[in-house]
Amino acid sequence: MAAEMVLSHRAPRGELSEADLEEVAPRTPPAKPSMRRCLHKHRCSASAAKSLLFRFLPVLRWLPRYPLKDWLLGDITSGFSVGIMHLPQGLAYALLAGLPPVTGLYSSFYPVFLYFFFGTSRHNSVGPFAVISVMIGSLTDSLLPSENFLESINGSNMTVNEERRDAARVELVATITVLTGIFQVALGLLQFGFVVTYLSDPLVRGYTTAASVHVLVSQLKNVFGVSLGEHSGPLSLFVTIIEICRKLPETNVGTLVTAIIAMVVIYIVKELNHKFAAKLPMPIPIELITIIISTGISYGVNLNAKFGVSVVGNIPSGLKPPVVPNVSYFGQVVGNAFAIAVVGYAICISLGKIFALKHGYKVDSNQELIALGFCNFLGGFFQCFAISCSMSRSLVQESTGGNSQVAGVIASLVILVTILKIGELFRDLPKAILSAIIIINLHGMFKQFKDIRMLWKSNRVDLTIWIVTFVATLTLNLDIGLGASVAFGLLTVIFRTQLPHYSILGRIPDTDVYRDVAQYQMAQEVPGVKIFCSSSTLYFANVELYAEALKKKSGINVDRLIEKKKKALKKLKKQQKKAEKEMAKKKKHMQDGHNGPGVAVIELSGAEGSAPPAPTLRTLGLPQPSFHTVILDFSPVSFVDTVSIKILKNIFRDFHEIEVDVLVASCPVPVLAQLERGNFFSSSLTKRCFFPSVHAAAEHARSEQRPAPPDLSTRM
Repeated sequence: MAAEMVLSHRAPRGELSEADLEEVAPRTPPAKPSMRRCLHKHRCSASAAKSLLFRFLPVLRWLPRYPLKDWLLGDITSGFSVGIMHLPQGLAYALLAGLPPVTGLYSSFYPVFLYFFFGTSRHNSVGPFAVISVMIGSLTDSLLPSENFLESINGSNMTVNEERRDAARVELVATITVLTGIFQVALGLLQFGFVVTYLSDPLVRGYTTAASVHVLVSQLKNVFGVSLGEHSGPLSLFVTIIEICRKLPETNVGTLVTAIIAMVVIYIVKELNHKFAAKLPMPIPIELITIIISTGISYGVNLNAKFGVSVVGNIPSGLKPPVVPNVSYFGQVVGNAFAIAVVGYAICISLGKIFALKHGYKVDSNQELIALGFCNFLGGFFQCFAISCSMSRSLVQESTGGNSQVAGVIASLVILVTILKIGELFRDLPKAILSAIIIINLHGMFKQFKDIRMLWKSNRVDLTIWIVTFVATLTLNLDIGLGASVAFGLLTVIFRTQLPHYSILGRIPDTDVYRDVAQYQMAQEVPGVKIFCSSSTLYFANVELYAEALKKKSGINVDRLIEKKKKALKKLKKQQKKAEKEMAKKKKHMQDGHNGPGVAVIELSGAEGSAPPAPTLRTLGLPQPSFHTVILDFSPVSFVDTVSIKILKNIFRDFHEIEVDVLVASCPVPVLAQLERGNFFSSSLTKRCFFPSVHAAAEHARSEQRPAPPDLSTRM
């Protein structure tokens, strides 16, 4: 009944303000938090425990429903294909991280096996990844450089004790890996999977491209067969390049020829794999073939002794018992571990979402964090280094028929057999072969330079982020460069909210649609009404710019008109005081009995009893705006703060001073609630100024329309 009474008092078209709407359809009050409700929500029960278990161990959900006949053969084929790729890449990426080759095999076994239980992506191939390996390598070079392990031989010659150095670096990297896992698990449990949203796609691609340059430069010493000093920190990349150029005359020809032949062969076969992918049952495992043949040639010809070609050396067989990490390193590597955790997760979830979208399933971003975290945390106890997801292996896993992480288990078993029985056979493998494998695998990442041309055409801001990230990562190194890139990316968001697109909206004839009159020829301004819209939300950094743009778009100098009005009122007040003084003198003179005081007193009393009309712009002789109402379109506004509330009040006040009404349209309910909590509303400023849509506000303004004065805005 009350709702009907409210509606009966509305305009003929029934345009409701927010105040009327709340009377007709009251908002549900927010539920107050209570201990009882919280305990009921988190009560312990069998169903809750089962749900929690299935959430943290997704394998329990999908493995019982595994379609054995349809998927098993494809998973076995895919698992062997990926396992064959893991072997050379594990050895190569361990070299990239500055670690013994066997740690690459460990990192290709333990994390891959663990991901089977905790992961939600069916196609991601986790394990060693070039970008993560080079981040670890830069850290081992800076904290444990080879110079720290120099020992004298025969009291004169100094040489590096590689056994001591490798043992120390393995201990350091295991600590980094455990700490990386702790960060990832903690972020996952706290539902912080969204943290990766701060790494935009241009930022990630620019960063990985720059990291690829770091990887390439780090492998040139093995390609040319020269020994270099270990440099870290800002500009270390360029110092390394200069040192390589200086030592080019010392190039080992045998090493260089070995690397070039391997790169040419691997590149050609990979291109053939790509070209004939539809016809081949599985890609030709050229990397595995290359290391087998090169190891055989190296052993038969004795490349190390005759030509000085550096080889991998001893690869111990068997698994090692877990070792507790050295927590004394935590303080030194905490920042780097966090950067590795975020970058590794960003790459993994990006690939996971691509495959999930393609094959129609869902990837849980928070569970992926937990899965990666457990892989790193537990792997760190077994001398693994931090892992992520490899695009090349994941594509092979998908293209060869992989449908689930059963393929990952098969791949990890291939690596297990290698660790137990085959690994020691690769001690004569030339390091140049591993460097060739690493460099050729960077081919896909270097294709990301094409982004520059694409972003130049589509979005210059994203192009700027890409270039700044690339340059910062090259010059400041991987850790500082990532922080600088994220900071710059966030600054671009702030700058874009400070410089939004401001527009005056007009109505498309015969519709309820309102568009920018500068962009739509058919859009016509509502007579006597200015509808103002910004493309951004309102907060402390841009609300003053919003107010200035509103006044500028209105076509009149609001502040100047208010100043003129104040001066005119001040002048009028002086005139009134002067008139009152003259009237008082005249009254006194008349009371002295000169000319009929009785009549004069009666007339004066009558004049004093009537209140003078309030001065207006017209009566003050000031120009009037060509419009009577301003409508603020709040549809893009997602939140307001105390500063923006204060400036909004000033906007209402200033336009009221020049006799213009201000209405707000399409204000989201959460923003309306924020305005209520911020004491925006008062007896003079109520929700009757707020309307659910621009059209409702415009119709209300038309129904309240006053005769429009001549357009005097040009005089302002």
